[in-house]
Amino acid sequence: MSTRIRRAGRPRRLLTALAAPVAVLALALGAVPAGAAADSGSGTPRFLEPGELPAHPSSDWYAAEVTAGQPDPVPFCVGEALPSTTSHRRFWTEYDTGALQATVVERSVQRAQDFAALLRKDLAGCARKAEAENPDVTARSMYYGRLNVEGGADVFGVHTETSWGASDVHLFSVGRDGSTVTVVQWGQMGTFDDAPVTAFEATTATAVKKLY
Repeated sequence: MSTRIRRAGRPRRLLTALAAPVAVLALALGAVPAGAAADSGSGTPRFLEPGELPAHPSSDWYAAEVTAGQPDPVPFCVGEALPSTTSHRRFWTEYDTGALQATVVERSVQRAQDFAALLRKDLAGCARKAEAENPDVTARSMYYGRLNVEGGADVFGVHTETSWGASDVHLFSVGRDGSTVTVVQWGQMGTFDDAPVTAFEATTATAVKKLY
């Protein structure tokens, strides 16, 4: 499979300007969950290392072990769709930035394609759904485009702002290699202007390419 990154026109298309959940950053920086470490031997998908995330200007990245099961707390926007068979790894810095990678091995390529499509739908409708649940928070969602890596990867962004002034930005990607789907989430306080989109795209390509 091709591993060359190619942006499909890189459409920075604004999806919506609606509401999103409170305490978004807390989900990005949530405590490391307990759980059994996933087997990292031959035939199991590999995960990102701290140095493969977008560089933080003032801190190194740190990582928990790869852990079997759903993340706790579940990630903003895509968490409800993650099955119990998910494996995940959390990352954090010494400041206000956190990240998560969650990977699901499906029983077939078709099931993986369908699951990736569901995650993309959840991201596209994330702000709209959150509007109904959290009227005190407004959000904008951005679609940054598709990367031509293995089975493909799509990159999204979500910015949230509360009525009392808190502002958080998240980047998400959904990528697939055969019957395996991986989701990468990055988040910190700030706006779209603070989001390292180009570096996150490189992280996404690395995450998908190194699965196997």
